[in-house]
Amino acid sequence: MDEYLVPCGFGEAEFTEKKSRFIGRVWLVETEEEALQKIQEMKKRHYDATHNCWAYVIRDGAVRFSDDGEPGGTAGMPMVQVLQKEGLYNIVCVVTRYFGGTLLGAGGLVRAYTKGAKIAVDAAGKAMKRVWTALYIPCPYTYYERVKLEIEAFGGIIRDTQFGADVEIEALFAEAQTEPFIKRLTDMTAGTVETMELGQEYRAFPVEEKK
Repeated sequence: MDEYLVPCGFGEAEFTEKKSRFIGRVWLVETEEEALQKIQEMKKRHYDATHNCWAYVIRDGAVRFSDDGEPGGTAGMPMVQVLQKEGLYNIVCVVTRYFGGTLLGAGGLVRAYTKGAKIAVDAAGKAMKRVWTALYIPCPYTYYERVKLEIEAFGGIIRDTQFGADVEIEALFAEAQTEPFIKRLTDMTAGTVETMELGQEYRAFPVEEKK
């Protein structure tokens, strides 16, 4: 199964540029119909706005956008380009503008709608949808901190930790990283820490951006 980035969920942020108020919002959607529904919801909610510009990218589906009355190429396309540059799929973005009385010009509009989409994406966060292998990792307390560091080093996600006689960790790994992690753990602990595979899941989990 493919792996790809999606928004973690809903994200919203706003800013003011020369007295015009811009409100950026993004949602995770699975279909074009869901995307269009979100767009209509925002048009109804902000019926008094000057513009409700939008863009969406659906995995194995449509890429659509609208300038909603702004000069051609100054709103919808820059928003699509943000979504594509961020590598996101199954996402819809709406940037609402309340005109403040000062014209921004074509370049100013492109920058404003680009910013509106970007800050909304940042507010939502990203998740990687892929096949994850769940591992059960019981380890002595003496190895706990080192095991945590190794999980992070191999791109794993700790889903649950229980503290009893030993520390019991449940962690998720990308398929390609599972065997290398197990080998590293065996070598590092001289076989003291053994893992058990709990199964596989195809779903999205939040990922942190590397700075």
